[in-house]
Amino acid sequence: MKTVKFFLGALALAAVSMFTAPAVNAQEDGNRDENGKVVRGPYLTNQFGDNWAVGVAGGINLFMDGGFKTAVGGALDVNVTKWVTPAVGGRLGYSGLTGAEWSDASTALGTVLDDNKNMFKQKFGFAYVHADVLWNISHAIGGYKETRLWNFIPYAHTGWLRTYGRAGAEFADNEFAMGLGLLNNIRLSKRLDLTLDVRGILTNGRHHAYVGGVAGALQTTLGLSVNLGKTNWTRAANWHNPEDVDALAAAAASAAALTAANAALAAEKEGLEKENAKLADENDKLAKALADAENNSVLKEVGPAAFYFEIGQTTLSQKELEHLDFYLKNVLPNVDGKKATVITGSADKKTGSTKRNQYLCEKRAEYLKNLLVEKYGIDAGSYVVNTTIAADGDANLSRAVIISFE
Repeated sequence: MKTVKFFLGALALAAVSMFTAPAVNAQEDGNRDENGKVVRGPYLTNQFGDNWAVGVAGGINLFMDGGFKTAVGGALDVNVTKWVTPAVGGRLGYSGLTGAEWSDASTALGTVLDDNKNMFKQKFGFAYVHADVLWNISHAIGGYKETRLWNFIPYAHTGWLRTYGRAGAEFADNEFAMGLGLLNNIRLSKRLDLTLDVRGILTNGRHHAYVGGVAGALQTTLGLSVNLGKTNWTRAANWHNPEDVDALAAAAASAAALTAANAALAAEKEGLEKENAKLADENDKLAKALADAENNSVLKEVGPAAFYFEIGQTTLSQKELEHLDFYLKNVLPNVDGKKATVITGSADKKTGSTKRNQYLCEKRAEYLKNLLVEKYGIDAGSYVVNTTIAADGDANLSRAVIISFE
């Protein structure tokens, strides 16, 4: 019981240093907003290779038996840390080297009586392999700040403690151990920290050949820690996906280009509407002529028909679709079934590249062919598809698909 009290008391004494945090960090207000409020998370989780640290430290071990009798041994601490958030992390480490304790009885670790103390000094080596859960209380309470001088990090640890004899003493023992600790990280640079680590360990008294009871140790080390990978954190509120930023910039540029194109299309549309009106008159005349003519007399006299597309488009406008519908319903029944339907996709040479114009020719012809097959039920095997890029003439009249029967 005395060991447990000593253990808790030592940790409480170490924790007193945490009350100096406000004084140490009072000048650090870089993590505050324009209203002076501390800026907190949430923060984005970094990649696996970021926010690692490798540390090495040396110091002393104080082992205790059932009372307050202590002895000093050398300590070595090697660890690897991974931070998941600015405040929460995990650590794997090795702590150990040498230990010593005073015992009222002779054991395998100590058989020589010290006349002054009337006790036996036990000397042993030990290795403690442990896993720690770290909580950076400075970031949790004061808000994350990469350049903070002093970070206070309490933690809980558990692991496997092996004790073995020294100087020829035949002894070995493996025990479960656990405890609490306080890590002080003092920033030296972006990549280097000075560490002061105070750790309390509780384990079974058997670890030093003592029968029963609880044994404790207090370990204090001073060392260096090297930060690896990305060392800082980004608040979720301040993060913008680079792909989204690029997409927004591209969308703004496209919108500006579309505005200019729409102005040009508006002027072109006016001219096309006039042409459509003329075509509508022609369609009316054609409808009247078809109605007056006999079917057989029309069969071999049906001429080519043109259906016009707006600039850059591969689908017909509603008005042109009505033109096509009227044409096919009135003309198609009068066409000789033995004739092939020739579809010629056209584009004007004056607008766009040759590759683009060829693409428009093919897509316009394919689009009209699909309409004839899927909507009007014309046999897909009776088509001949051609393409042409008109070099001369009115550009508006060159953006078309021409249907003829041969």
